[in-house]
Formats: sequence, C-alpha cells, structure tokens
Amino acid sequence: MKTMMIKVDATNPEKPLMDKGAGIIKSGGLVAFPTETVYGLGANGLDEEAVKNIFIAKGRPQDNPLILHVANVKQIVPLVESIPETAQRLMKRFWPGPLTILFKRSNLVPYSITAGLDTVAIRMPNHPIALELIRASGVPLAAPSANTSGKPSPTLASHVMEDLNGKVHIILDGGRTGIGVESTVLDLSGDRPLILRPGGVTIEELREELPQVEEDPSLIREDKDIVPKSPGQKYKHYAPKAEMYLFVGSVDNIVKIIDEYANRYISLGKKVGIMATEETKDQYQKGIVISLGSRKNKETIAHNLFNTLRLFDEEDIDIILAEAVDLEGIGTAIMNRMKKAAGGNIIKV
Repeated sequence: MKTMMIKVDATNPEKPLMDKGAGIIKSGGLVAFPTETVYGLGANGLDEEAVKNIFIAKGRPQDNPLILHVANVKQIVPLVESIPETAQRLMKRFWPGPLTILFKRSNLVPYSITAGLDTVAIRMPNHPIALELIRASGVPLAAPSANTSGKPSPTLASHVMEDLNGKVHIILDGGRTGIGVESTVLDLSGDRPLILRPGGVTIEELREELPQVEEDPSLIREDKDIVPKSPGQKYKHYAPKAEMYLFVGSVDNIVKIIDEYANRYISLGKKVGIMATEETKDQYQKGIVISLGSRKNKETIAHNLFNTLRLFDEEDIDIILAEAVDLEGIGTAIMNRMKKAAGGNIIKV
C-alpha cells in the first residue's frame, strides 16, 4: 500500500479532499486525520473488517477497545441502548470537545470496537477536518491515535507517516494538533461516574456538572495490585526509544537530582535528554535540554509533550530525565502520560 499525504485547510477543509478521504472510508480503507487532541487512525466503525485493519496497522492488542467518533448527537442514537440525562448534560457543555463518554452499547456496534465489552466509547471531536470527514463518510469513525501501539501519540502528520507509512491509505495533514493529549474517558455505565483516562477535560471541569465524579484508583495510586477498569490502561503507552525516568518532588530538588543523574549517565558515555520547563531549563549544565513550556501554563506542556518525546527519539537519546508537574487541571493528564512513558521509573525527591 502506498500512503498519500494530503495537505488540508484546517479551518475550511476542501470538499474534494474530504470526499476523497470519505471514499476510502466507505470502501473499508484507513484514513489518518487530525483532531483537537492528537491524530486519529480512522475506519468505518460499523465495518468489522475495516476495524480489524486498524488493529493490524497499529499492532494494537485486540482486547484494547476503540473510540467511535461522531459528527452530531443523532449519530449516537442507534449505537447505544439509551442516552442518560447526565450524558445529555455533559454533551451539551463539552461537545464537540475532548470528552469521551462510555454508554451501554447496542447490537449495531461490532464487538471488535468494544473488545467484547457491553459498553461503547463515543466522542465528538472539535476539529473541522475530523467533523467533515465523519459527515462525508456518513458513518461513525473508529479512530484510536494514529501511531504504532506503545509509541508517543502523533501530534503532526509527519509523526503518522513515520509510524504508519505503507499501512494507511491517506494522511490528511491539517497541521499540528492543539491540545496534544488524548480525550478524557468518562464511564457513565456504572453506579457512579468514573474517569478511566484523564485528558483534555479536567476533573475540576467535570465536577462542575458531576460533583460525585471520581478517578479510577489505578490512575492515581502506584499500586500494582489495583486492576484498571479500562483494559487499555494495562498496556505500555507513549514510550520513547530511550529509557525514561520521571522525577517527582519540589522543583528545586528535582533540578538538583536530575543534574546529578545527568552527570552520572554522561560520564558513562550515555546521551542524556532532559525534559525541563521554562523556569528550570537554564539550570542544567549538561545534556540536551528541551523545555515543555512554563509551569504556569500546563496547557502548553500538554501540547508539547508527545512531540518532545519524538524529538528525543530523533536525537537517539539513551536516557530521558523528566520533571514532574503538579496534578492541578490538565496536570493529571500530563502526569498520567509521563508515568506511562517512563514505564514506572518514578523517582521521588
């Protein structure tokens, strides 16, 4: 398969280009496209064979469910048993946007989407290209992140090409994505609302509508005996090629200890990358230092996170030393991704 990269106007997608992408979706093919979070790998979410091709292209485990993307609320109706009042309220406030909601699935949804579960994850992306592609295709799109499973999620079309060249028919290049981390996944199918994955909508924002919402304990407690409710959480995610260590504590202590680690690894002949912030970047004497942005603006840190991991890959870094951020707001999502990228290598200082 030859992969085509097509530049598309991100604010006013050209209809012929969107029709071309939709034609591939209708024929059972794969189209990578930008959302406001990361690039997605799209296929007809109601076509069992097309969905299977997503798993093959990504090398994704079969028991890791996919999210269905819709362009309007009407598209949800045949996909679910019902739309609870709580979900209606959340959709009115947060859709289109980075909030994925779990519903009880209808029989129309293939089991390959849900990994055999009785729930289906659905969201409405807030990006003109994504919405127009869904509309033109006339079907909900199954669309996980458009990367090789386990690697950092793609925020540029070039990231998709690097991972999936020859495995996807078309990449719709709409430039860099905005938020930079994936959507929040909220389970409304049980007795109480539960965040299964932190993302672009924060728990503070959700609590304005749902004061009782909580996070899956596996997201915030470093206890290997806790089994995450979402099957996808048990898998390796966002991992760079290098070994990564995440340093948690006061900023002054983090800088001091990272500096010590950097000197030690460099003396052993290792190439070291330091994932810093604007407030600390000039305090490091050695290593390749990249600032994610200011600690006062964690949205910028989220925006730059995955791209920075890929930049370190391009530099053939051996060891990445990363500064933690506080958990307020989107900080929870950032730390969730950093912890997974570090593969549990967390050092408290």
